[in-house]
Amino acid sequence: MDVDVVVIGAGPAGENAAGRAVRGGLTAAVVEEHLAGGECSYYACIPSKALLRPMELRAEVSRVPGLSAGPIDVEKVLARRDEAISGLDDSGQAEWVGKLPAALLRGRGRLTGPREVEVRAADGTVTRLRARHAVVLATGSVPIVPEIPGLAGARPWFSRDATTVKEVPRRLAVLGGGVVACEMAQALHALGAEETTLLVRGGLLGKMEPFAGESVAASMRESGIDVRTGAAVARVERAAADGPVTVHLGDGSVLEADELLVATGRRAAVRDLGLESAGLSADGPVEVDDSMRVPGTDWLYAVGDVNGRNLLTHMGKYQARVCGDVIAARAAGRPDDGPSLRDGADGRGAPQVVFTDPQVAAVGLTAEQARGKGLDVRVVDYDLGAVSGAYLLGDGYTGRARAVVDEAHKVLVGVTFAGPAVAELLHAATIAVTAEVPLDTLWHAVPAFPTVSEVWLRLLEEYGL
Repeated sequence: MDVDVVVIGAGPAGENAAGRAVRGGLTAAVVEEHLAGGECSYYACIPSKALLRPMELRAEVSRVPGLSAGPIDVEKVLARRDEAISGLDDSGQAEWVGKLPAALLRGRGRLTGPREVEVRAADGTVTRLRARHAVVLATGSVPIVPEIPGLAGARPWFSRDATTVKEVPRRLAVLGGGVVACEMAQALHALGAEETTLLVRGGLLGKMEPFAGESVAASMRESGIDVRTGAAVARVERAAADGPVTVHLGDGSVLEADELLVATGRRAAVRDLGLESAGLSADGPVEVDDSMRVPGTDWLYAVGDVNGRNLLTHMGKYQARVCGDVIAARAAGRPDDGPSLRDGADGRGAPQVVFTDPQVAAVGLTAEQARGKGLDVRVVDYDLGAVSGAYLLGDGYTGRARAVVDEAHKVLVGVTFAGPAVAELLHAATIAVTAEVPLDTLWHAVPAFPTVSEVWLRLLEEYGL
């Protein structure tokens, strides 16, 4: 079967790459081994937010005098989650791929040579595809399994198990301090994991501004979650299939839980992808240039988690739009070097929201990262609770905003918010950082009163404008 573009992976990145290529006049085939729609639709972004939403609403209601929130109906929350992920039925997503239009092939795709892909279906049937112009790798990522004695045999949970949970364990141990660990610890604790323990080697949300992780840790502890920083796991045991898991810590203490969630990061999904046939390392991630093309080839591209640039759904979709447009331009002999045909966002620091309580939203560089790049920066902090709009959202609204200013150019290179519902503040920050809006110009972007976005005015005043 010959087509213009073959995409391996039907997650958000793969679907967008195929869609943009088709929009540019090319034909496409998309290969998927599991579910069309990918990790985000069924096991990550969508179900996790469905589980976190009741916790967020309960916290919001609790801050407003005159309102009270009753207990969470766990059964209905899980049913709503199931509805959000279509009961793990991807027929709707498969139909969407067909309407691009693109052919959807079910099976495991692997490279067998330049522009050649082999698809092995579950029944052993093999289909061979040849791409006239490009092959796009969009296989995503898989969880990292730490080399801890006994861990693999203890049948730990990973993110998929947590987000598709059918029965919430009463005792939950979580290994890790990143986004998945923090979000799922809070979500499952709110849904009935009465004894939730977070085991973290360092601090929480270590890639963000320190105050972000500190705010989340404080909130967790206040809600009853046992947050143990500086914790090292020596070994793990589970004697019976339906029995408890025992975690032996480096300090000699022992923790017993009904389930152990391992959330220590992810790595590029490149197993049996046939990268060697393209002269690449089998280990991954797949290195790409700013057009998403693999250096040394004129036909191979990689988007999303598999290229290791940014393990975020929205950034994978962004890369895919660049990739599909570049492939179409090159196929038609059109110029391929316009600003929209190069990835200019990943290097600036991708926007990200952590849907914990409090939320954390950040874009660009932290102060430490900026200084590490040799920038002369000034850090400006402001108490979100001191903004008039925050007071109206209820008693006890607390939070913090930080702007990192490049003093040489008087522009923002990083912004971080930690507080209730701060996700809605992020896109303004993303525009300011990405477009390098001068502070003198930003001063004239007047925030509406009374909203929490008035913090922009306060940050600029604090800076001295």
